[in-house]
Amino acid sequence: MIRVMLVDDHAIVRMGFRMLLGAPDIDVVAEADDGEQACQDYPRVKPDVVVMDLSMPGMGGLEALRRLLAHDPAARVLILSAHEVAAYPQRALKAGALGYLSKRGAPEALPSAVRTVAAGKRYVDPQIAQKLAIAQIDGDANPAERLSEREFAVFLQLAQGLTVAQIADNLNLSSSTIGTHLYNVKQKLTAANQAELTLIALRWGLIQA
Repeated sequence: MIRVMLVDDHAIVRMGFRMLLGAPDIDVVAEADDGEQACQDYPRVKPDVVVMDLSMPGMGGLEALRRLLAHDPAARVLILSAHEVAAYPQRALKAGALGYLSKRGAPEALPSAVRTVAAGKRYVDPQIAQKLAIAQIDGDANPAERLSEREFAVFLQLAQGLTVAQIADNLNLSSSTIGTHLYNVKQKLTAANQAELTLIALRWGLIQA
């Protein structure tokens, strides 16, 4: 039996995932509506696979992924996200996720992806794999690729309109550290202010209007 934890901020989406995972060999043992709850519940639940969204309130999926793997390097995480631009699967897979599945992909792929990740193998759906391959061949011009992991996390939250204090709380960092990251982000992306960072994120499909 594969024990699964679902992490998504929309209850109706989790319900749909639970129905898709209604197989004899898969058991959804826990649900969480944000990364904070997932990190808090993981040590108690000890799931075989965490199926997690990226765009959630608070720390978000990428930061939750980083923390889960810091706590348990053997954690097996499948990202299930609406984000298909190459920057997201690149970041998630480099951070240690074993799989990346698009929410727009075939629904029947989810159980197969969970089984693959549970076995400790990588799973990337064909459309995402194609985008990753094209980005690698053509050279990804996405400016966010210039950012470090932590700078990327700060950039996304700034682009969504969060304040320095809110980001510091979400990422468990000091406001001065966030300020340093903000300075570096603006320098690397040649942005003068938060509004320009938002435009950059929108232009490259990193956030939705």
